[in-house]
Amino acid sequence: MGFVPSAVPALLLLLIVVTARLTEPRAPRRRVKLDQGLDGSLRGSLHDHRNKPSPQPGDGPEPGDVAAAFTVPTLDGTFSYEPGALKGSLVIHAFTNKSGFLECLWSSESSLTSLLEGLPDSTQVLVLSLDESAATDVLWMRDQLQRVAMRSRKEVLTQLHFSPVPLFALGNWIPSVFYYWGCWGHNCGLSQAVFTSDGWKTPVVIKRLDARYDWLMGRWSPDSSQLVHAGDGCRPSASLGGAVAWVSEGNCSFFTKVRSMAKSNASGVLVFSLPGNPIQDMNCAEDECYVPLSIPAAMVHMEVSVAQALQSGQSVKVSFQTTPSPNFFFSIDPRGALAEMGWFLYPSFTFVNWQSEWFEFSADLQLKLQSPAEVVRVFDEVRMQGDKGAVTSVDLPADLWRFDTLELDASLSCPSRRDSSCAQWDHTVQLFVCCDPLSPYCNVELGRWITAFRRGTGHWLTDVSPLTPLLDGNKCTFTMKTVPWAMPWLVSLNLRFSSNNQTDDGMDKLRPFRVLSLYGGGTFDKNYNKRYSPLKFPVPSSAKKVELYAVITGHGSDENECAEFCVTSHHFLINGVYNNTQTFDSAGSALGCTTLVRDGAVPNEHGTWLYGRGGWCDGLQVNPWRVDITEQLNVSQFGSNSVLYFGLFDGWDPDPAQQPGYIIMSSFLVFYK
Repeated sequence: MGFVPSAVPALLLLLIVVTARLTEPRAPRRRVKLDQGLDGSLRGSLHDHRNKPSPQPGDGPEPGDVAAAFTVPTLDGTFSYEPGALKGSLVIHAFTNKSGFLECLWSSESSLTSLLEGLPDSTQVLVLSLDESAATDVLWMRDQLQRVAMRSRKEVLTQLHFSPVPLFALGNWIPSVFYYWGCWGHNCGLSQAVFTSDGWKTPVVIKRLDARYDWLMGRWSPDSSQLVHAGDGCRPSASLGGAVAWVSEGNCSFFTKVRSMAKSNASGVLVFSLPGNPIQDMNCAEDECYVPLSIPAAMVHMEVSVAQALQSGQSVKVSFQTTPSPNFFFSIDPRGALAEMGWFLYPSFTFVNWQSEWFEFSADLQLKLQSPAEVVRVFDEVRMQGDKGAVTSVDLPADLWRFDTLELDASLSCPSRRDSSCAQWDHTVQLFVCCDPLSPYCNVELGRWITAFRRGTGHWLTDVSPLTPLLDGNKCTFTMKTVPWAMPWLVSLNLRFSSNNQTDDGMDKLRPFRVLSLYGGGTFDKNYNKRYSPLKFPVPSSAKKVELYAVITGHGSDENECAEFCVTSHHFLINGVYNNTQTFDSAGSALGCTTLVRDGAVPNEHGTWLYGRGGWCDGLQVNPWRVDITEQLNVSQFGSNSVLYFGLFDGWDPDPAQQPGYIIMSSFLVFYK
């Protein structure tokens, strides 16, 4: 039987299996074998192979459509939404007791605590239920939150609104979004285990929650398998001959159970909860996470009929399926537009918080874009794909000397308004500029971004003012491109020129007038640093300041997961004395990129977007690294200076044994007057 909220009658879920199993791709955790990306690099990425057709315009409500006003009854009265009345975003959540994922989401103390302590103040949450038991469902959910809130330091219950009216009885436009958008991603739909036995007239179908991808690499077979009771599964037993092990929770960790059953030649593990306990998130802890396993596992409730059949010696077989369902989440952004919530990798409300944080970032960005500037439109939803990418030539303001700020207003969108149409994998996008084919500045990189994994909401504003001297002509050609085999993106780009003639302390602003190109990157192997020699340079007599400017990212994966998931440091040694260092110390961290959602990193992507990377995150601009090195230089009339670059892995020269990664780098000295 499934877990049910208190006072809710138990529902016996008996479904005749007529749908084929839909496999759920599982992303690898760092430090285990990673999938190979389309660009030849190794990275922890995944995608949904379901190949469902993208909805056609006009079929129904789409992301970006303006949300109409509505009013719904709640446990505390009514909740009314009027366009423009909310200062922040609104998350609308539909619960169903038929989902193991949602059961864990609402019964896990860590999940509920994250909602109570991490939900932004600007976000409201409307909680609904898909089921006839809506009234008791929302009472149970509110009780769950109130129980945890007694130990929370933050009061957010006033931001949550619980409606006792089932979704199908609301009588407004909200159900059309949940039903029309559907639930196709990871932890979407109704993941189920299907049991059959010769003595049963119908199959027994119960909800399941698959173990996390961090340490589990196997996938459920589409074929029916024998089910064998294996006690608590804490110790290896006699060979299970490829059967699925049926084990109880408790007495050891989930990881230990799965590893023991793998050693017993099981093809998978079903851990059933003890009576009265909810389905839990099966995940590794500490050192367990460094050990990959080869068989799938899931948690289910203890089904009495299955247990009795096994106890009496009956043959029981099990198969696995995912039944499509309405969506569980959508949102209304601060501008009043419908928005998708992306992919929840595991049952935690942190994914709601991250999406809400991104809405706050987006609202702040819109305010920044309203500030005065002279705007030059370069691309307006231009298709970027293939060797050529997106290319255009535009006229620039004739008097660029008036401006001291150059910002790139860039965004990526998808062929349709749904995330399902967005490109798979994460790719580097670079912007190159050429204003004079004979100039040394021709086809130099002006900006860099990383695509979001199957999400089309990326929008960034990047200050590249030091590189204004690259625009050394009245008409310039801009090329924006990624690897030619990537799926298409629609790119938009505006150049924003503005001026603030004084610094914060009231001094006249210096302006860049010359750049000197330094070093590029390359294959991060034992010869990496041997490629670089010191460069000598003079300081122009008119220069008042000299700045080191670099854009550096690490990609690929050797046995140390370099250079994407390993800690690398990048050193620019000035005059053999001054070591200017950029270190990617969050690379490989479990949640390194989640900390940058407020800076524009796209959350809830369909891949391992959470992990820290070598100088970048999925769905984020690559911010330039800038260091004032004026005091490190000899600025006398006949003085000469030198700069030497080298890159290190964990403090040493890289020396991978296999499949070395690579560094993409643009670096400059910028002279100001």
